[in-house]
Amino acid sequence: MKVKVKPDDFIVKEEITAPILKEGNFKVYLLEKRYWNTLDALQRIAAESGLKLSEIGYGGKKDRYGHTFQYITVKATKNLTTRERNLKLTLMGYLNSPMSPELIAGNHFEITLRALSGEEGRDLIKRGEQVKRYGFPNYFDDQRFGSYDKEQGFFAKKLVLGHFNGALKIYLTSIYPEESKEAKERKRFFMANWGNWSLCLEASKTRVEREIFSFLEKEPKNFAGAINLIPKEQLSLYFAAYQGYLYNNLLKEVLLNQGIELRAYPGVVDDYLFYLTLPKKSFIYLKSLLLPTAAQKVSFPNEEVRREYFKILEREGLKSGDFNLRKIRKVYFKSFLRPAVVIPEGFSVGNLAKDELYPGKQKLQLKFFLPRGSYATMLIKALSINY
Repeated sequence: MKVKVKPDDFIVKEEITAPILKEGNFKVYLLEKRYWNTLDALQRIAAESGLKLSEIGYGGKKDRYGHTFQYITVKATKNLTTRERNLKLTLMGYLNSPMSPELIAGNHFEITLRALSGEEGRDLIKRGEQVKRYGFPNYFDDQRFGSYDKEQGFFAKKLVLGHFNGALKIYLTSIYPEESKEAKERKRFFMANWGNWSLCLEASKTRVEREIFSFLEKEPKNFAGAINLIPKEQLSLYFAAYQGYLYNNLLKEVLLNQGIELRAYPGVVDDYLFYLTLPKKSFIYLKSLLLPTAAQKVSFPNEEVRREYFKILEREGLKSGDFNLRKIRKVYFKSFLRPAVVIPEGFSVGNLAKDELYPGKQKLQLKFFLPRGSYATMLIKALSINY
C-alpha cells in the first residue's frame, strides 16, 4: 500500500467553529497549498507581505505531502496577495479574533490508497467496517516525534531530568534525514567538538547557532540560559513530542488493562497497539474516556488512569514536580485531556478501482472527518493491521 503518492491523494480541509463575518478586526484567508508545510508557507507569506510571522494567526500545522486547505488571519488593515500554483490565498471574510488551534473543529479528509493487490483492497474494505463501528486508539502519530533522536532520546525528557547540557546537545547535534549534507556535517562537527564553544561558533551558520555558541563562550556552563535562546515555536514542538510519547504509553497501558486482543504496528519510537473489535463494556468505557497529557498538575478521570500514569512516570525516572521547569521561561508543560478513542465521522470507503499509476494494482478512496488533534495517518495504520 502506498499513501501520499501525489498531493491530491491526501486532501485535507480544515473546519473552524467561528462563523466568518462580513466585517471584523481580522481578515480571514483560506490558504490552499501543495508541497509546502504550514510554517514554511507562512514564513514565505510573511516575508513577501512585510509581516512578522507572529502577525499571522493560524490553527493547525499541515505537512507538505498533501493538498491542504486551512484558515489564517491577519489584522484587517493588512493585505495578503500570494498567488502561486502551489500556494494560494483567498479572502473569505473577517473574524473578531485571530485564528488559533482553539477555533479548529477538525478536518475533512479525502485519501487515496494506492498500489493495492485485490486481496489487500478487500481486507481494507472489511477492516473499514470495524473502524467505522469501533473507531481507533487516538495515539499521537510519528510526525509528532520528528525531533526524537534514537541515540540521545527526547530533548524534553533531558530537561525534566535536569540534564540541560544533554538537551542542548540534542538540539544542536541531532541529524534528520531531510537535512542537507552541509547541515549534517556541521552537526557532526558540533558533536565532535562539544564544549569547545569558540570552535563551534566559528562553524555556526544559523542565527540561533551563533547566538547560543556566543552565549556559551561567555557563560560556558549556563546551559539553561542557552536553551532559553531557542525559538519558542521549536521549544513547543520538543515539549509536545515528549508529552505525546508519555500519552501514547498511557493509552497503551489502558488498552492492555482491557484484556482484549491487540496487534502491534511499528512506529518511529515505539509500537502502536490496535484492537480489531471491542466488547460492549470496553467500547462504552473507551469511547468516553479522556486521558491527560503530562504536566506538574494533572486531572485524572478515574483511579485506573491515575495509577497507570504514575507507573509510567516512575518507569521514566520522573516525578510530577519535575515538569515545573523554573529555569525555562518561554514554554511550559500544560496538561490537557485527549480522547482515548476516536470514531471517524462520515466514514466511507469507495469501491476498488484500477490504479492508473501502478499497472496491475488497484486504488481505494477514503472519506471521513476527524476532530482537532487526531491523525488521519493513525486511522490508516488502524486499517492496515488486518493483513
